[in-house]
Amino acid sequence: MATVADSLRSATSPAGWTLRAVVSAHAVAIAAQPVFAGVYLTGDYDSLGRHALGADVVTSIGYVQVVVAIVVWVRLRRAWPFTGTAAIVAAETVQYFAGLDGALWLHLPLGVMTVAALVVQFIAVWRRPIGRRIEARHG
Repeated sequence: MATVADSLRSATSPAGWTLRAVVSAHAVAIAAQPVFAGVYLTGDYDSLGRHALGADVVTSIGYVQVVVAIVVWVRLRRAWPFTGTAAIVAAETVQYFAGLDGALWLHLPLGVMTVAALVVQFIAVWRRPIGRRIEARHG
């Protein structure tokens, strides 16, 4: 049976809340990217500039998320936010340069995958408390 102390220890820590906030901002920013691209494809050529600015914002938030995920790993002993973030940010970085290069054959499918991956990560960070892992003690 869980005690009050156990539930307090498993509550989301400030580092966990920071991770949630950054992942949420990242998800909102990345969700706008297909919208800007779609508006551009309808003939609003100014929207390409919004898509490029959005790419800068998404990439910057991703790098901030890497730092926060490292803090969560070190302080809370939770490695999964870092490994997931590292994979997403690596894909975003490749996608960023593919977009600059005009390699749409890579840019578009990688964009779909990064949006999907970030949505999965968003769900994961909000699904359960992100607190310090309690080590089982024997003896």
